[in-house]
Amino acid sequence: MDYPAPLWLPNGHFQTIYPAKCIPKPVVPFRRERWDTPDGDFIDVDFIDGAPGQPFVVLFHGLEGSSDSHYCRALGKELLDRGWSGAIPHFRGCSGEANLAPRFYHSGDAAEVDWVLRRLHRRATGKFYACGVSLGGNALLRWLGESQHAAEFVEAAVAVSAPLDLARGGEALGRGFNRLYQRMFLQTLKPKCAAKLAYFPGLFDRDAMLAARDLYTFDNVVTAPLHGYRDTDDYWNRASAKHVLGDITVPTLVLNALNDPFLPGVHLPRRASPHVVLDYPEEGGHVGFATGRMPGTLQWLPRRMIHFLEGGHSIGAPQSAPLCEA
Repeated sequence: MDYPAPLWLPNGHFQTIYPAKCIPKPVVPFRRERWDTPDGDFIDVDFIDGAPGQPFVVLFHGLEGSSDSHYCRALGKELLDRGWSGAIPHFRGCSGEANLAPRFYHSGDAAEVDWVLRRLHRRATGKFYACGVSLGGNALLRWLGESQHAAEFVEAAVAVSAPLDLARGGEALGRGFNRLYQRMFLQTLKPKCAAKLAYFPGLFDRDAMLAARDLYTFDNVVTAPLHGYRDTDDYWNRASAKHVLGDITVPTLVLNALNDPFLPGVHLPRRASPHVVLDYPEEGGHVGFATGRMPGTLQWLPRRMIHFLEGGHSIGAPQSAPLCEA
């Protein structure tokens, strides 16, 4: 399934922003459950209840995303139309209500992914699939690579626009027009962090957090120390999914556009495990992939994902260049 980029969306920025902000999102009647976590916190999970025996798809959202994100609603609509079941687990603090623990979530959150998937797997009455978008895609790939054969209760997986090399992606987001995306993320992250300090005084330096003008500085003050990393460099290195692509044993699609402003194509790994399909279309932006005439549709991406999950495991870019060294 090649991606046919519309002529009226001429570059990676338009292909990123327009689908997220301008294309109407389908209506999906999610059913929400709140789960208590083993560390005394909670997460909210939004469900689509399909027919018994049909596949079950789990989707992990991106940085500051939710079940209301355009890609979640688009996949949800495809699942509804097929009678499949689905679940969108919210990373902590992303469901519209502050979480209770000191921690938030991060790109290498494989332990959280493991707990969620194992609990959801018990509900599946048909095939069980896992997907992740952007940060959620990186976290899913980290879990797949770290778990190896223990992840094989998942029958197939898809990661879309995952920041496979967090350091190179961070550098890209710190340049030129890309700074707009950083400001967008920081506009929601900072209020959450300020609210967190009301319950956990001294958890991190408030003034340094509020002064952060880029994700590198923010991660150095908040994300890295809060989740067991020495600093941003340590976090971005150890959490990057590029290091574990060779260890994945579950059939997995890695779908990244070469013009993704969050991670330029030159930094994408070119070799992975035989179980991993690297699909790098020339265009698509970051979780964009709009198609058709204006105003466009969001259908191509969820259908590409489902096509792979149903068995289209052989379609993708050739894996001929050496895998990036861990």
